[in-house]
Amino acid sequence: MSFHEKSAWVMAAIMLVGGVFYFGTVSQMSAGLGVIAPPVMPLVVVYVIAIVIFSIIAQIAIALTRPSEATDKLDERDRIVSARAGSISGIVLGIGILAGLAGYLFTYDGNLLFHMAFGAMMIAQVAEYVARIIFYRTGV
Repeated sequence: MSFHEKSAWVMAAIMLVGGVFYFGTVSQMSAGLGVIAPPVMPLVVVYVIAIVIFSIIAQIAIALTRPSEATDKLDERDRIVSARAGSISGIVLGIGILAGLAGYLFTYDGNLLFHMAFGAMMIAQVAEYVARIIFYRTGV
């Protein structure tokens, strides 16, 4: 397994755990309020900082297992995988944002719109990492 594939596995897991943390917290807050909780800056900041810190730690750990691979540049196959995965991620993001906008048209709830847009960004990023893994595994 290449450094780039290992990185995709780890980043997908980090993003999934981060998303579960974020939406679990929003769900608990919403249950307590009886309505969809508004965006809370400290929660967003904690989420972003946690993702950054865990990503750095994970990338260092992966690099330490095989330092020679960590400095490899993207070859032609890696560039194709990256471009295709990015394309899929963009489509997922677009669909998520459209779903959020549609939800807003029916509910006029800006809190829901924020959380759906934030969730769409999370899901799009996970989709990119999953697509990379699939493309590396299938030899695309």
